[in-house]
Amino acid sequence: MTDKFVWVILFCTCLSNKLVAGLQPPEQPKTLVAKRLTSSLKIDGFINDAAWKDAPLATGFVEFRPNPSALEAYTNRTEVYILYDNTSIYIGGYCHEQSGDSVSRELVGRDRIGTNDFVGVVFDTYNDKINASGFYVTPLGEQYDAKYSNTGNNNEDGSWNAVWYSESQIVKDGWQFEMRIPYSALRFSSKGTTWGLNITRRRNKTGQQYSWNPISPTINGFINQEGLWAGLHNINPPLRLSFSPYFSTYVNHYPYNTAGTKNFTKSVNGGLDVKYGINQNYTLDMTLIPDFGQVQSDKKVLNLTPFEVKYDENRPFFTEGTELFNKGNLFYSRRIGGEPLHKYDVYDRLAPNETVIDNPSETKLINATKISGRNSKGFGIGLFNAISKPMYATVENNVTLEKLKYQTSALTNYNILVLDQTLKNNSSISLINTNVLRSGKDYDANVTAAVFNFNDKKNIYNWNGKVAVSNQRSSLSNVTGYSHNLGFGKSGGRFNFQVAEELANEQYDINDLGILFNNNYIDHYVYLGYKWVKPKNWYNNLYLNINNSLSQRFQGGTYQSFNFNTNINGQLKNLWNFGIQMNYTAAGNDFYEPRNKGRVFKKGSAVGGGLWFSNNRVKKYTYGTNLNVSFKKMFNGRSSNLNFFHRYRFNDKFSMGQDIAYSPFYNNVGFADIVASTNEIIFSRRKRNTVENSLNVKYNFNKNSGISFVTRHYWSEVTPNQFYTLDNTGHLVQNNSYNKNQDFNLNLFNIDMIYTWQFAAGSFVNIVWKNSIAGSDDAVAKGYFKNLNNTLGTSENNNVSLKILYYLDYLSLKKKK
Repeated sequence: MTDKFVWVILFCTCLSNKLVAGLQPPEQPKTLVAKRLTSSLKIDGFINDAAWKDAPLATGFVEFRPNPSALEAYTNRTEVYILYDNTSIYIGGYCHEQSGDSVSRELVGRDRIGTNDFVGVVFDTYNDKINASGFYVTPLGEQYDAKYSNTGNNNEDGSWNAVWYSESQIVKDGWQFEMRIPYSALRFSSKGTTWGLNITRRRNKTGQQYSWNPISPTINGFINQEGLWAGLHNINPPLRLSFSPYFSTYVNHYPYNTAGTKNFTKSVNGGLDVKYGINQNYTLDMTLIPDFGQVQSDKKVLNLTPFEVKYDENRPFFTEGTELFNKGNLFYSRRIGGEPLHKYDVYDRLAPNETVIDNPSETKLINATKISGRNSKGFGIGLFNAISKPMYATVENNVTLEKLKYQTSALTNYNILVLDQTLKNNSSISLINTNVLRSGKDYDANVTAAVFNFNDKKNIYNWNGKVAVSNQRSSLSNVTGYSHNLGFGKSGGRFNFQVAEELANEQYDINDLGILFNNNYIDHYVYLGYKWVKPKNWYNNLYLNINNSLSQRFQGGTYQSFNFNTNINGQLKNLWNFGIQMNYTAAGNDFYEPRNKGRVFKKGSAVGGGLWFSNNRVKKYTYGTNLNVSFKKMFNGRSSNLNFFHRYRFNDKFSMGQDIAYSPFYNNVGFADIVASTNEIIFSRRKRNTVENSLNVKYNFNKNSGISFVTRHYWSEVTPNQFYTLDNTGHLVQNNSYNKNQDFNLNLFNIDMIYTWQFAAGSFVNIVWKNSIAGSDDAVAKGYFKNLNNTLGTSENNNVSLKILYYLDYLSLKKKK
């Protein structure tokens, strides 16, 4: 570490010691005594069964948002009862209101919250204060579930799904609910008699959220602020074995209108998902012959940067229950089933009179398997494995009509191993290994990392870091790289800070199973933050942040960039949210934009700012905007991004929303071309316009079925005004002889229309219509509506599919038999 970096750490530590006095130690956690259910109980949403009358009662909820520590009003009190038996946990509750009209409710579909009130029960089954599972129900009986961890940046995994049961009823003075959570939905030890427990309730019309055991926003983490559910006896983890066979069929139409090529194609598929509890702690998930054809379409964009675009993962198997595999940020699941390694090499091998007639853009999976879990001592294991098929491009000789196959991707095995140990004080240490093995002559890749996250006894200060080594090996080469990051900060109290150093040498590469945009850097970060969490005259809360980053080349030590940002955001008394930010980027050295190793582009400085706001989300008509502007010193460039969204809720079932973004950029400077004959690097000063327009419509018939319609039109145009040659010093020299047409116009249009029916617990019927249009050329069509009109007149691909997924639980089948 540099001397300046050490002084920053000492300064922040001394400053935080002055401010830590305001941090109050947590009170003793509340305790609810567990009681066994001895009679029958019907899950219908009404808590009128005799069993509830003698059940332990959790009440006396405390507000944590927006007014921490305020007691719940008696007229809006929350009463929750919990029972258990040999198979399940039963939760019933009464959320009191002045009237039933005070309840905020909307049908939005499973795993969504929307504008709903809700009640959630969060269980820390090992009482380790770090990991938990949450089960939420809305006034109309819809479910949301999630896994939680106090370690890492994203501590909520909403993609996790369990099979459980719930019903709700709106009554004249509030709403009631009942839940049954089978033990098969949880991981626990039969030896544990005390679990961590918290219950939370949201009243959306007032913006209030309560918890049974108090939660302080000035204390790092919330699982460590749970109460206790004590006195559990004689419960054993059940045999967890379930099967989810699926059947799917697809019909696709694209107007090739070419002899020998069909406009219509169809396919029929079948496969199986298996979930098996190896023991009470660890679970195996396997998908055989997976089918991801119905997942949401990617939001593709025009990419002018030297780096790839990172797309969201929408495939359920790769999003659900992957919190262990995301440790250390070494796993980018889109690599599995992604683009073949040698997809573009086939074009360099074409002989005269040969044409590529088929070149798959995705590899196909044979199967994928996950084993994950954690024992009663906090030791977690994650094992992930996937195998993809060899892929081939088809080349046709235009004279002889002979067809040849060229391999673009070898048979490939992807493997991840994670060992994670939770420690005292919300701390943990992990070892992660990712491995990619390819058959044949292609190289193999391996990355190993150790990750730690330590908190002091009072959970105020934090030390974190990672050390990683990568290796790529083939018969011709063996390349090993290194990376580390180290951080220290204060995470408790109203004043927080974080100082960190991160570096990677030039050989470090995780891109075979992870994603890393560039290497060979040493970066330093400083974050300072202060929060006002008690409501005042005009606001409910405020957060002030200051961020700085300095980047240099690790090998060579050359300065790259310096960035400064400050922002303040919060919530007003009328439940509007807002934010204001300012940023400055110093002049720097860009080693990636030239697209040529060893060359550099001298970038100019930039200054900018922005603001955003949104109104109260519980209103029928909600809206908000986000405006950012930036002024570049080079060529007086200026850019802006204006995003506006609005949504209207017609009733509890039907809503419609639009999101539109307009991003003009004047005198944008960037890479344009490399002249093959001279290796001359050409840059352009150009005008860029981008418009992204999305429309979302949804109608839910009931809590188990609904239809959604999402359409997106993306238009981006690039018009160069002047070309330049990048000289050897990194500066631009005007080039009046380069005359290649670099105008570019891109239009992308997608429709995803989905009907979903959950006909039984964990079982679904999905009917999906997908429409996609892509058009690009060098004839820039002026105007958004002209582009939209031209796009809708272009050849389109239509795909209609039906998929039936049926959930079979072994214990239920055995009981019925």
